[in-house]
Amino acid sequence: MLPSALTSAREPAIHDLVSRIRRLGPSCGPVRLVGVDGHAGSGKSTFAGLLAGALDGAPVLRLDDIASHEELFGWTARLLSEVIEPLGRGETAHYSPYDWRTRRFGPPRLLPPAPVIVVEGVGAGRRALRPHLALLLWMDLPREESWSRGRERDGEEQREFWDGWVRAESEHFAGDPSRPFADLLVRQRQEGYKLLTGPAGTDDPPPPLTHGDDPSAMW
Repeated sequence: MLPSALTSAREPAIHDLVSRIRRLGPSCGPVRLVGVDGHAGSGKSTFAGLLAGALDGAPVLRLDDIASHEELFGWTARLLSEVIEPLGRGETAHYSPYDWRTRRFGPPRLLPPAPVIVVEGVGAGRRALRPHLALLLWMDLPREESWSRGRERDGEEQREFWDGWVRAESEHFAGDPSRPFADLLVRQRQEGYKLLTGPAGTDDPPPPLTHGDDPSAMW
């Protein structure tokens, strides 16, 4: 078992989320696409890794590999043509991950149509992708706190990039918000996570409240 899977096995919220995902029907050809969106620095990558580990090593498509310095958010058409459309046909997708240090795209990477693929990154819940998602999760951390964490993580050498990123992210979410369409909100606690019903709600009856500490918690 992978380390992330070991960690996830001890996380009740992720365990129950995995059960929910496995009950969903395919959303993109034979694939269940699960989007993990949120502000930069909100913990998307860590949560997506834990979720993928609990899903028996499901592939994770990181949108940082799709975006670039020139296209921080203008990558929709490329993602659709290189990834979403092939998966929708049940075919292996091919995309070239971007290297943020060398500022160039690398050799093609294969993404087979697995039963579940986790799509992680700012903009994973954008309107062009939502029709292809089986479930949309939003990392529910305020933007200022998220950005502060991200700046601290990346250090002083990335200060100029972060100044530009904050403007670009603010413009993106102003015109194409994701949180109002999230099925579930993910909140990180001191230990583990809590999942809440998102603004988009759900057609499925929620499971019993076995975890969490307030009536709005799903797990």
